[in-house]
Amino acid sequence: MLLAATAGLGAASIYYSQPMLGVLGDDLRAAPSTVGLVPTLTQLGYGLGLLLLAPLGDRYDRRSIILAKSAALVAALVWSGLAPGIGALLGASLAVGLAATLAQDVVPAAATLAPPDRRGRVVGTVMTGLLLGILLSRVVSGFGAQAFGWRAVYLGAAGAVAVMALAVWRGLPRFAPTTQLGWPALMGSLWDLWRRHGTLRRAALSQGLLALGFSAFWSTLAVMLHGEFQLGTAAAGSFGLAGAAGALAAPLAGRLADRRGPEIVTRCGAALAALSFAAMGLAAGLPPTTQLALIVAGAVGFDFGVQAALVAHQTIVYGLEPAARSRLNALLFTGMFAGMSAGAALGGLVLSHAGWRGVVALSGAASGAALLVRLMPPRA
Repeated sequence: MLLAATAGLGAASIYYSQPMLGVLGDDLRAAPSTVGLVPTLTQLGYGLGLLLLAPLGDRYDRRSIILAKSAALVAALVWSGLAPGIGALLGASLAVGLAATLAQDVVPAAATLAPPDRRGRVVGTVMTGLLLGILLSRVVSGFGAQAFGWRAVYLGAAGAVAVMALAVWRGLPRFAPTTQLGWPALMGSLWDLWRRHGTLRRAALSQGLLALGFSAFWSTLAVMLHGEFQLGTAAAGSFGLAGAAGALAAPLAGRLADRRGPEIVTRCGAALAALSFAAMGLAAGLPPTTQLALIVAGAVGFDFGVQAALVAHQTIVYGLEPAARSRLNALLFTGMFAGMSAGAALGGLVLSHAGWRGVVALSGAASGAALLVRLMPPRA
């Protein structure tokens, strides 16, 4: 539970800014295009941290890394809350993304502490915390900024991470390094791991395709709801509660992976995502209320499937080389991050040229491709 809370607070830090962008722009007298760089730089920092910092968990004590990143995250959040202008906030946002990768040090730590026959369940529990952090971060920042101001949100988040770091310092054991490679050699070993493990490549490709569909849907939903149903941002935000399904899927998927094997969970998750998008594709022509109900049900279904597949893929990858779990995790999530970035870019492009049905078709095709990857015979 300590690790689940740590992962949740770390992941939440990436998303606090999103509901506050309008307020930030007015207060700092920044143009919308400039303010939009705040979440962009946070995501960029997170992506760079995944690739460049997460592998260090194999070289050094993960407890020390989590504590160091927690201290850096506290400093970055305080810097954000006290930023005198947009330039300082942009720099702080990049730092927040880099330090927030502590969430990806926590998950391999949980996998290391767990007995092999319960690894899926433990990873699922920690992922529940991570997903709840993502889900609740926007709610907390939205209401917090309205009640106390956007600076208070950042400063309050810094305080929460500081308290969590104290609990980690007191409650988390040390982890023995599993390699003596220096940082350049550690980076070089990423290619070697990718080349040697076809199982890793399949997991990253399949989860990346699921992430593509996931991101294409969520990055265009608000625009579609406003244009086709004349619904505002509050209604679009309420769809985010479908993320609760993902949080519920994580422990269930972990238990099923322990009992039946993770392979069946990856296939079921990808199939559920593809079927959910297919159901949404059939909504055109139905009454508006029915269309919205199908979109909500589909969002719950595919979110459940995507998160179940993620937990199962993590269980598979962590079993490949216990001494390289941090690097394996970094490669898996880099593939997933690439899929999310591609989905956001393609989603907007498809929406402008083919409408909402085109976005649903894109997401469904990506999910179907992910299922095909899981059904293909394993290769070395």
